[in-house]
Amino acid sequence: MQITLGNPASAPRPLSPYYSQVARVEHADGSALLYLSGQIAEGATLAAQTRGVFETIDALLEAHGATLTDVINIRTYLTDISRLEEYGAVRREFLTGTPPTSMTFEVSRLFRPEALVEIEIVAAVPAGG
Repeated sequence: MQITLGNPASAPRPLSPYYSQVARVEHADGSALLYLSGQIAEGATLAAQTRGVFETIDALLEAHGATLTDVINIRTYLTDISRLEEYGAVRREFLTGTPPTSMTFEVSRLFRPEALVEIEIVAAVPAGG
């Protein structure tokens, strides 16, 4: 098993120099698991931030030969759980197949005060990806 941490040049830069955006865990059969750090995005609304986060996640996955269909687990942190349906509507635009395993939490605040949502995911990349 080999573990690689990093920030792909083809994806948006992380908002802080203190973390890696992706941990890639290679398995002997050529498959891999991708663990993405929590992602936030700029935007005036929850919908705009959610779209921005999924666009960043998509770019991070693409840099590792994966797509949103490879997502197997998603953890979402919302600053207002009463807006879950608003978040979910955007999420369904990006995750269109069988839904991955999921957890959603309400938190009092996130890394940046203006952030309304943070999302972290795990994806399974088939051999050759």
